Amino acid sequence: MRKVILDLAITLDGYIEGPNGEVDWCVMDEDMDFQGFLAGIDTILYGRVSYEMWGNFEPEPNASETEKAIWTAVHSKKKVVFTSKEQQDGDVTFISSGIPEKIAEIKKQDGKDIWLYGGAKLITTFIQHGLIDIYRISVHPTVLGAGKPLFQELKERINLDLKEVNRFRSGVVQLIYEGKDNTTNR
Repeated sequence: MRKVILDLAITLDGYIEGPNGEVDWCVMDEDMDFQGFLAGIDTILYGRVSYEMWGNFEPEPNASETEKAIWTAVHSKKKVVFTSKEQQDGDVTFISSGIPEKIAEIKKQDGKDIWLYGGAKLITTFIQHGLIDIYRISVHPTVLGAGKPLFQELKERINLDLKEVNRFRSGVVQLIYEGKDNTTNR
């Protein structure tokens, strides 16, 4: 069965963006093999705000060929947007209710793994419903002191099993966890 993978960059103090929405602290090393990650997925899950910001993002004309290739790969994936507004777009699937049931349906379909892109509210909803199979968190060597935290409004502890640790030239450390059955570990 396909897996839902939360792949996200955070600062050392646990923020996914700064107090004004800034993500300029997020670096991408070629040795991170993000293109390899993208090759292993075929669907991206967005919250409405994240989709509006990044769902159709195009890099600047003078961006590196690597950055252009990454965004071409991102835009080649099936996009699913979770929103409270009823919307339609031929290239995007919009879901406004029944998240656990819809995710169960998507996971049963043939295909590659699924990237939970975000935003924070959607991630919290997925955590609360136990819908994340793999947490792939890249910790960047930056401390912001304020901003939007990754984990917010959690109602119970999440127990995870560390599967892999990767260290990159930039000082980024990637931690890959699988979720445990939290009902037995409270």
